[in-house]
Amino acid sequence: MGSTALVLGGGALVGGAWLTGVLAGLHDAGVDVTRADIVIGTSAGAVFGARLLAGEPARELYARQLAGADGVELGVTLGQTVRYLRAALGSRDPQRSARRLGAAALKARTGPESVVLNVVQGLLNGVREWPGDTLRITAVDALSGHLETFDADSGVPLLDAVAASCAVPVVWPPVTVAGRRWMDGGSRSTANLHLARGHHHVLAVAPIPAAVGPHPGAEWQAAELAADGVDVTLVTPDRAARRAMGRDMTADARRPAAARAGYAQGSAAAAAVSEVWR
Repeated sequence: MGSTALVLGGGALVGGAWLTGVLAGLHDAGVDVTRADIVIGTSAGAVFGARLLAGEPARELYARQLAGADGVELGVTLGQTVRYLRAALGSRDPQRSARRLGAAALKARTGPESVVLNVVQGLLNGVREWPGDTLRITAVDALSGHLETFDADSGVPLLDAVAASCAVPVVWPPVTVAGRRWMDGGSRSTANLHLARGHHHVLAVAPIPAAVGPHPGAEWQAAELAADGVDVTLVTPDRAARRAMGRDMTADARRPAAARAGYAQGSAAAAAVSEVWR
């Protein structure tokens, strides 16, 4: 394995905006995260990880959030929220919780998969091919509840992989890839830091530190890696960022403020990251 891993977690619209701010703040302070030996993207992290590695500057990702670009109207209803929570919280066993969530996702009347594919295609902003061999995109099998990853060698189109990683259970339908149905890669872990095991240095940006249900949070996973001797830097929203982001991660109007808060955090974290990342 290589020495550095960049982990980009999920966080819907608002969390994704914050994430772009962190990346831009790091970049402007001299930290080139695109040099990571592996990039693990989950949900929004998959979208922006693909664009970043395809050559779109972190500064541009950030500027588009400030300008209101890359918006999506999710329209999550109260009923969908209740069904999601009931499924995810219905068991204390992580595997069973994931299967319950998958069953709810497969049962929900959420429209055709083409809706997800079309939205994600727009979010990828013209990126159609896998940007090299460093990107890993997470998704959860809706039937078994198991987490897996796609990469350039998987034989799966980039759009399908990212759409699967973004398919929020009960809100969007699971996406069919290689004959199986897949849901949001953050269904079990919002950042999936554990996938960076084996690397010497890990930088993780997690807009939402903990998943709903009995699953390990980003801080717990970071501590596990650190116990194995990995140098881990975990960036999660601070108090100011949480205030800017609010509680509704789908609130489009919150994106500019969330992005600015992320930029401030990225700038502040750069000193701790820069020596290792060079």
